[in-house]
Amino acid sequence: MVWNLHTIWRFVVEIAILTVGIYYAIMFIRGLRGTRGWAVAIGFAVVLAVTLLTTLLQLQVLSFLLQYFFALSAVAVLIIFQPELRRLLAELGNLPLFTTAHEQRQNIEVIVQTAERLSEARIGTLIAIEQAIQLQDVVESGILVDCEATPEMLETIFFPNNAIHDGGVIIKGDKIAYAACIFPLTQRQDLNPSLGTRHRAAIGLSEETDAVVVVVSEESGAISHAYKGQLVRGVSIEELRAFLTSVFVTRPGSRSLADRIRSWATSRAVPPAPVASKVPQK
Repeated sequence: MVWNLHTIWRFVVEIAILTVGIYYAIMFIRGLRGTRGWAVAIGFAVVLAVTLLTTLLQLQVLSFLLQYFFALSAVAVLIIFQPELRRLLAELGNLPLFTTAHEQRQNIEVIVQTAERLSEARIGTLIAIEQAIQLQDVVESGILVDCEATPEMLETIFFPNNAIHDGGVIIKGDKIAYAACIFPLTQRQDLNPSLGTRHRAAIGLSEETDAVVVVVSEESGAISHAYKGQLVRGVSIEELRAFLTSVFVTRPGSRSLADRIRSWATSRAVPPAPVASKVPQK
């Protein structure tokens, strides 16, 4: 009986680990869509299918060559998918312990108000909101600012006559960390040729990191946002607010430890109010 319980326990743990691993593998593959790693992933899938076919048909020479190919491809996967793997590991460890939902909403409003003002003035804007991956490891340059993030300060930075208005700004929490940063440009060939450098830089940074990038076009004043390699152009202020809220506030597991403790304490301290029922009058 003890042996059976021990075997069942090991079986359950193994199934749970495999389930979690398969889930994150599927999420990782889905996250490659629209990025430069998608074509490489398709190539690996084709090679895997050919390998299975050669094994079933007992094609010894091809099986021998493909086995060596997969042995050498382990290093290639780490090199080719470095940005995607880094983003996946960052999402696994992205546990906001002390940032409350109220503070996140305040930070979102700063970005929204800035985008609205600069859109009306048609001033080019490129703002990257840092999450788990350190953006300073990705950008090529930048001037340390380290001040409170406010719409007025961001307007001052992007004002055309300002010496540091070119490039992007990195936001860390409620602080403006760096300005005049050069973001990596995307290498995708399927983009609209009309996309300017700002939009390509926004896509490029979102491909290599988990940052959310907000762009305001200098020519049209249109607002766009890039996340996980996907660019959405011409959004309204309400759409921008809803998107930022979905990423930083209402996404699954994004509530901070402080919010969870406060919610638990409230539910334990305050009994639920009785539901009033309507009594039909005669």
